[in-house]
Amino acid sequence: MIEVEKKFVLTAEQEKALIEGAEFLGEKKFTDIYYDDAKFSLTTNDIWLRARDDRFELKIPTDRLAEKRITDQYRELNTDSDILEYFKAGPDEVLVDFLHKKGYEPFCKLITTRRKYKKDGFSIDLDSVDFGYTIAEVEYIVENEEKLKEVEDSIMMFAKKYNIISAGVRYGKLIEYLKRNNPKHFQAIVQSWK
Repeated sequence: MIEVEKKFVLTAEQEKALIEGAEFLGEKKFTDIYYDDAKFSLTTNDIWLRARDDRFELKIPTDRLAEKRITDQYRELNTDSDILEYFKAGPDEVLVDFLHKKGYEPFCKLITTRRKYKKDGFSIDLDSVDFGYTIAEVEYIVENEEKLKEVEDSIMMFAKKYNIISAGVRYGKLIEYLKRNNPKHFQAIVQSWK
């Protein structure tokens, strides 16, 4: 399963147009704690390890080196056993102990209030984060990589239809948090993009 998403910072008008006629799926609040080592070896490789409300998730890019990628595309691992397998851990390892042993420690905690919608087959997440940042994500899940370009084009057409194409952003909530609060980590990630 691959998540294809595009992030946007919306004006009030753009948000209204985007959710008009959309199916409201609910609102929830959650806490993400992000992990990396002292060398930032995960985040500088576009790999995102977090515990969301105490459940670990790992997002791995499908094409980190793609020069013309206009959306974010990740495989998501949602079980401790899949994450341990990705890290080539031993069969008897416990994830929390393994992460600590390898030097992966928490570096950021974000509390997000998310309003979720469905429109034209796309998921729309409107996130308000505790450090004063709001962001929208338009997302679609695909089963295999053969559909990635088609889905990416569809997301951009959807954004254009609702006049949010120019609202695209470079930074998601975690990167924006680091930009504001941890310049060393932020610069390491920016350098990795070159």
